[in-house]
Amino acid sequence: MRFSRLIALALACGATTACSGVWTRGAPPEPIRITLVGINDFHGQVEPHRTPLKDGQVVEEGGAATLAAYVARLRAANPGGVVLLDAGDMFQGTLPSNLTEGAVVIDVYNHLGVDAAAIGNHEFDYGPVGPGSMAQRPGDDALGALKARIGQARFPMLSANLRDASTGARPAWTGNDGTYLMKVKGVKVGIIGLSTEDTPKVTNPANVSSLRFLPLAPAALEASRSLRARGAEVVVVVAHAGGKCADLSNPRDTSSCDEGDAEILSMLKLLPPGTVDAIVAGHTHQTMGHFFAQVPIIETTGLARSLGVVELFVDPGSRRILPQRTRIQAAIPLCAKVDATQGTCDGRRLRNEPQVRLEPASFMAEPVVPDAQVAPLLAPALELAREAQNRQLGLVAATPLTRGYTEEGALGNLVADVLRASANADVGLMNPGGVRADLAAGPLTFGQVFEVLPFDNTVAVATLTGPELSRLLHLAYGNDMGSVFAVSGLEVTLERCPGPGRFSGVALSGGQPLVLDPGKMYRVALPDFLARGGDGLEPLLSTVPPERIEMTPVDGLDLREALVAYGKARGGTLEAPDLGRVRYTGVAECQQEAR
Repeated sequence: MRFSRLIALALACGATTACSGVWTRGAPPEPIRITLVGINDFHGQVEPHRTPLKDGQVVEEGGAATLAAYVARLRAANPGGVVLLDAGDMFQGTLPSNLTEGAVVIDVYNHLGVDAAAIGNHEFDYGPVGPGSMAQRPGDDALGALKARIGQARFPMLSANLRDASTGARPAWTGNDGTYLMKVKGVKVGIIGLSTEDTPKVTNPANVSSLRFLPLAPAALEASRSLRARGAEVVVVVAHAGGKCADLSNPRDTSSCDEGDAEILSMLKLLPPGTVDAIVAGHTHQTMGHFFAQVPIIETTGLARSLGVVELFVDPGSRRILPQRTRIQAAIPLCAKVDATQGTCDGRRLRNEPQVRLEPASFMAEPVVPDAQVAPLLAPALELAREAQNRQLGLVAATPLTRGYTEEGALGNLVADVLRASANADVGLMNPGGVRADLAAGPLTFGQVFEVLPFDNTVAVATLTGPELSRLLHLAYGNDMGSVFAVSGLEVTLERCPGPGRFSGVALSGGQPLVLDPGKMYRVALPDFLARGGDGLEPLLSTVPPERIEMTPVDGLDLREALVAYGKARGGTLEAPDLGRVRYTGVAECQQEAR
């Protein structure tokens, strides 16, 4: 009789419904799906990239409104299960962002519902609130602009490896300890933010002189243990540190990944298994979508051209991730319209096509409709930018001027010439990372020059002995990335293969070998960013007596103003300098491998 009652009760509950105190044969509950959406190195790209095509059309790629559409579609596919993370460098790089010191980006991110962001090196670029990229007056706060953006954001900005230099404590102004604990579909998800250890070298060092950036791995381990102790069942790192993988076709195949110069992989190798469950990376502007030690890592090329996705599945009983179910979608292009033939909106691929047929893009089987609510958020900043963009400078570029990075470029040479001429120096030196766009031929506007030189660098001068100048050149050209500094007043000879011993000789302009005289002093003009030790020059410049480094801007000019003054002094025309200031020795194969 009792057995019959139990059978009847089970039938009443239904074959797949669990009733208190009753065993059923229903299917086990489905794993909990958590969708991690990663973006990185946004760099103020609130507007889409626009590329004119040969047939007169304009193709658009990325931008805030299209990004919002993709995020909305992912949320619709997994309601309540999406975590949107940014891996840093949110602000610096466009007129709308720079003129508002990043405020327009925070408005967009608040609208997007960003859950957390890492603090990138360029978050420190703006210095105090208002004009000027560094503290110059009593009371100026070198971190003022960043603090204002933290106060504006409705999401935490995180850096678990950030410390106050004088006390060793976590800075109170971040409002957190570098971690964030949130619930996603009932699962406790811990987020750890990290900043590249190289931050002082890749922002204005003066703005971060009160801070220290600790090694990533120990900071991540400590933060993970703290989060686990607070109940975190899933731990995700969002880091402004990255790597590079050339082939995204198979996330389990890491043979195309550069593991020798990948800060995020170096960190992961030092962590015990199980410390973190997923990583959203940034900083290197290179793609990743791979499993390393069973940990999924995603990164995009940045600039709002794409996003990455990691799908995690959590067992509802054990509350552990089911690693065999984890899926990666790396570098999903952000397109509102695509070419019907190639299925892309990448203007770099379409600009030379004789005919392009644009059609609405689709994502996850739904049409992409850019978010109309973004436009009103952007309007005030875009109006400011439009006024600045169109301001004529009275200058003309005689020919297109292109930049270089791992090769010498005419535009870099021109900027090095500007530095040397502005300071009446013996040598001009310009880092390739400071030149951010090519310059088209024709009349120039402020906006075009700003895109080339978006950082508020000023013209500084270091007076060096012959051995000091030699050491400076060894450091400039001895980086592992193979970047080639632009030089003026000298010619340099480099080994083909990047590395600390790459610089091998120097000559006067024209090729006459030069022995740097130990008894002579050389005036070297360079951006203040370099004069403060940026881009790896700190080991030498930190040893030079302060009275031999002139940080007060030459004639009060920033580098953009110096470029304009240089052009006007030459009749209003910028000519392309000849190439040939950088020569190579050694086998050609090394240069190819370094790319």
